[in-house]
Amino acid sequence: MTQIGSGHAPGDAPSDAPSEAPSEARGHAPGSVTDRAHIVVVGNEKGGSGKSTTTVHLIAGLLHAGFRVGCIDLDVGQETLSRFMENRRRAREAGDTALKMPEPATLSISTDDSIAAANADNQAAVDAAVARLNATNDFIVIDTPGSANALSRYGHSLADTLITPLNDSFVDLDLLAAINPDTLDVVRPSRYAEMVWEQKKARAIRDGGSIDWVVMRNRLGSLESRNNRAVEAAIGSLARRIGFRIAQGFRERVIFRELFLKGLTLLDLKSSRSAGRLNMSHVAARQEVRMLLRAIGLVEN
Repeated sequence: MTQIGSGHAPGDAPSDAPSEAPSEARGHAPGSVTDRAHIVVVGNEKGGSGKSTTTVHLIAGLLHAGFRVGCIDLDVGQETLSRFMENRRRAREAGDTALKMPEPATLSISTDDSIAAANADNQAAVDAAVARLNATNDFIVIDTPGSANALSRYGHSLADTLITPLNDSFVDLDLLAAINPDTLDVVRPSRYAEMVWEQKKARAIRDGGSIDWVVMRNRLGSLESRNNRAVEAAIGSLARRIGFRIAQGFRERVIFRELFLKGLTLLDLKSSRSAGRLNMSHVAARQEVRMLLRAIGLVEN
């Protein structure tokens, strides 16, 4: 068994109508006692989409809103979330005591030669981690691999809210659908979109639950262009066809990458002694994070 994660304690055509955000996400109060934690899964099969940036800022945003947050890193190849949390733990131990910490779960990934047995072991490990975090947290945030495998599929099926970051380009839109190059019409859903639909069905069969799928549009530049408008129209058409909501994400900013080594997010900049001074770009980026949390429906203000 191979351990991952930080051990710190403390197709079928889907419905045309996009689903609404689950009421329990909106109904949480910080520190409240609920039947179970709300599970947020960040998933995408394309690299460079901002998946890790999204994950750590969701965690920080929920922590700063006063919620108890657990997290699980299923990306056994990259372990970006685990490394970020280790950086954050070191910053806190070095004296940055204002940093809020989630409760990470440590997973033991099976090395069984049998694929079926390994998949069963891994699912059991994920279930155990979720059960453990569920006892003490309002939210559980799961970062999934940027590739199609059994662990990623199972992670998707656990979502109450699934967030798929997407760069504002037709290259990235290919993750969701095949597009006619002449008309820019949607030809068919992609394998990833079909996988999400299959996991929606798996979730419904398993416990009667539903998955609120949110596609998050990250901007590659600050200028509006004909391409941006075409991508926006295509995503809107696809949202109606396969059933997801659209949220505005983040612009490309160097600050996101600079803070990683310190285990910091933009929401930590005022309270952290390690962060340095705020500038207008930082303030604008912080507002993007807050707007995303509200748009997804995880916080109300």
